[in-house]
Amino acid sequence: MTTAMRRATRADIVAIVALLADDELGRQREVVGPVPDARYVAAFEAIDADPNQLLAVLEVDGAVVGTLQISYLPNMNRIGTLRGQIEAVHVDGRLRGQGLGHQMIEWAVAQCQARGCGMVQLTSNKSRTEAHRFYGRLGFEASHEGFKRLL
Repeated sequence: MTTAMRRATRADIVAIVALLADDELGRQREVVGPVPDARYVAAFEAIDADPNQLLAVLEVDGAVVGTLQISYLPNMNRIGTLRGQIEAVHVDGRLRGQGLGHQMIEWAVAQCQARGCGMVQLTSNKSRTEAHRFYGRLGFEASHEGFKRLL
């Protein structure tokens, strides 16, 4: 099995959306189809054009099977420490439990270190208890309570 992490391209949008929809929460909020919804294309273009954003995919034997996004956040806290925010981590449900998520997170952490981040953080939906255990095994601490307000 040959694996490789890389920056996502526009050609990956359909595969990325399918990964985002590959669980109970994603099925409720994503629009999957053979042609990407224009909103996904616009989001991809904005992410790709922003030097503080990195949308990445994991390929296994040439097929996209994982995705994540890193946002680099300049910060006044902690004496101006740059933070890496890892979001939207998804691995194809048929391949979970094979160490691919671990590989993706370690790759993302290395990207943050190379960029000069002093901290890496992420959020995970409260219902994703297996993901919480996974992140804990990788050294992440559940140190904060998160809040969202949909607009």
